[in-house]
Amino acid sequence: MSYFVYILKSKKTERYYIGYTSDIVCRLEKHNAGATTSTRSGRPWELLYYEEFQEKKLAILREREIKKKKSRVYIEALINSFSGSDA
Repeated sequence: MSYFVYILKSKKTERYYIGYTSDIVCRLEKHNAGATTSTRSGRPWELLYYEEFQEKKLAILREREIKKKKSRVYIEALINSFSGSDA
């Protein structure tokens, strides 16, 4: 099983959201359906970035690493360097 760290951007508020999941497509659908309290007000969300990990622990550590930066510049640099395909 793979795990993903992902970055979403709200089309409404221009804010970013960082999370991790084992099913990135389903998770994005849940964010956009309003099933996640913390992202409900920012709908719709767009997936802009993700990284894949083979271990859940590594995905959680990477999510924390990105969140600790607390930097829009850092997040936008990650997004701009992203060459992955759409999920």
